[in-house]
Amino acid sequence: MFLILSVTLPFFGLVLCGYLAARQRVLPEAAIPGLNTFVLYFALPAMLFRFGSGMPFRELIDIALVLIYLVSALLMVFVTIAVTWGAGAKGVDLRDAAFGALVAAFPNTGFMGVPLLVALMGSQAAGPAIGTILVDLIVTSTLCISLAQVQAQPAGLPGASSGAVVAGLRALRGALTNPLPWSIALGALAAAVGLVLPGPIDQIIKMLADAATPVALFTIGAVLWRAGQHAHTRTPVGKYLPVASIKLLVHPALVLSLGVLASFFGIDVPAAGLTVMVLVAALPSASSVSLLAERFGADNGRVARIIMASTVLAFATFSILAWAFGVSAG
Repeated sequence: MFLILSVTLPFFGLVLCGYLAARQRVLPEAAIPGLNTFVLYFALPAMLFRFGSGMPFRELIDIALVLIYLVSALLMVFVTIAVTWGAGAKGVDLRDAAFGALVAAFPNTGFMGVPLLVALMGSQAAGPAIGTILVDLIVTSTLCISLAQVQAQPAGLPGASSGAVVAGLRALRGALTNPLPWSIALGALAAAVGLVLPGPIDQIIKMLADAATPVALFTIGAVLWRAGQHAHTRTPVGKYLPVASIKLLVHPALVLSLGVLASFFGIDVPAAGLTVMVLVAALPSASSVSLLAERFGADNGRVARIIMASTVLAFATFSILAWAFGVSAG
């Protein structure tokens, strides 16, 4: 367990550093979008390109693992909506239920998961983790944003369904213009054709990739602080802690169960890859969902608190799960 904590503590510690720096105004709020842009458009694409170009495609994208994760993501969305959507004291409307489901099903794999899992398990963990990024960016986010827009117009009117379709297409377009899937694809293409970059260009990509982990973790903390500052409501514990618990406990249990079930029916599910996906599911929620909630008029206060709770609690739950799976920290 000490070896696990020796890896996870610095990762979560950097998140805390970013949060405190933003809270104490050492990092100006106006600088946070710039940090986020650097990570999303420069550092993380460079890191994912290097991982993609450094392994065969069959190791980068395992179809069985991707399908298991896809089914688990869809189930997470509908289970979370079923649990939280309603008119009672703890219920929320469909828009907020859909964004709560997105928070519950969308781990912080890009900013935190890939470097953390590689640090714990070695470079072979990158492939399964990268596959989950594609599912969450293209499928999970598009589905949840579409569902959130169903209630944009009164039920029964043609505009209600068309609004959801338009929102879904817009979300899909956003996913396809996200640089992360393209950097993965370019890395895989480079590996397939045996492309060797010129030394100076390769060094630039390496330097950007090396910056990805610390800057991304620091940025997570800063974004969490900013999300709390821009929250429009104060959310009772009963409306955010259950969703954070679903994220950290139900999601990894569901991925593990589907993987075991698939193996039982004769599907070749690599044990190491399944372990990576279970740990991906145990990661805290993606901090970027708070920005989406704000953009689409959802209760960003609730979303921010779910993300914050999952991030704080994940230090313990993720570390314990990694220890339970016998991860030996590299």
